[in-house]
Amino acid sequence: MKKHQIIIVDDHVLFSQALKGLIDNFEEFSIQEVLGNGKELMEWFEENTVHPAVILMDINMPIMDGVEATKWLSDHYPDVKVLALSMDDHETTIIRMLRAGAKGYLLKDIHPKILRQGINDVIEKGVYYTAEVTKTILNTYQPNSGTSAVLLKPRELEFLKLACTDKTYKEIASDMCLSPKTIDGYREALFAKLEVRNRIGMVLYGIKEKLVVL
Repeated sequence: MKKHQIIIVDDHVLFSQALKGLIDNFEEFSIQEVLGNGKELMEWFEENTVHPAVILMDINMPIMDGVEATKWLSDHYPDVKVLALSMDDHETTIIRMLRAGAKGYLLKDIHPKILRQGINDVIEKGVYYTAEVTKTILNTYQPNSGTSAVLLKPRELEFLKLACTDKTYKEIASDMCLSPKTIDGYREALFAKLEVRNRIGMVLYGIKEKLVVL
């Protein structure tokens, strides 16, 4: 069996070494390299021509974090898939990684079987989210029954695009020269119109319907 090469990018040495030992025990994978941050990853790519199938990317790292590293990979090596691996399940963090180009989002407390499935799915299907993250991300997006995107008014589209950044609702209100209360109204109206439950649902809608440029 041909083994898929994996790179781990994580600044916690004990965790990354334990993860390496775990993945090396999976017959279909082997660890190509273990790196401590995004800058080390950039330097590795500059020096190596045989690239991994998947990069397991931590998010909170010194020098160059996982979001910046994922954006760099998306720009320079779009065929290399990034699978976020973090303890951070905050909405804004997930949005930032989705926009940066991550193909999946795993929490570090997952079972090894889920990790193995996640890596396989990213390689074979192009995307993967754990059940826990799926509940908070993918299930928030319930596409409408029609065959085309919902028609949005110009100001609704402007709000959607701003909501797909990491700006707070207060900052969005300032950018749109509206009161926070009015922004709350836009948010609730779009939740209903797009049939989503939260901000991440709006982001996924914007990505799916290509209303947001990543």
